[in-house]
Amino acid sequence: MKKMGDWHEYLMKRLADPERAKCYLNVSLEEYQLDGDTPFFLVGLRNVVEAQGGVPTLAEQTGIELEDLLEVLSSEMAPRLDTFISILTALGYRLSITPLAATDSNIEAANAEHPIAQLGHSSADIKSTTTEHQ
Repeated sequence: MKKMGDWHEYLMKRLADPERAKCYLNVSLEEYQLDGDTPFFLVGLRNVVEAQGGVPTLAEQTGIELEDLLEVLSSEMAPRLDTFISILTALGYRLSITPLAATDSNIEAANAEHPIAQLGHSSADIKSTTTEHQ
């Protein structure tokens, strides 16, 4: 009888494929957008980093000190945007903006509960501000 590996081993093998890792990160980011769960998102990011060579390799590629990178990836706080972009770039990805689907009421409902929504800006306010500056 063939011995089965554990879940983590299976996940690492799957995430070693850049396309699968990209999909996994996209889902992690979409979930973060829905619920604002930063630690959950960072678990997804750490999994991809581990599968794609590990933190020491990433530190070398990004120029971020190993200790600082370990702190960013183990924190419960969202990484700074420039740090996040450096990590994505080293992994071979980039951050991109796409419109929400008009029929995706789940995201709209979740956005109302998201910490950013607590700033008091509606999507209409943001849209009018961006149109004024074009």
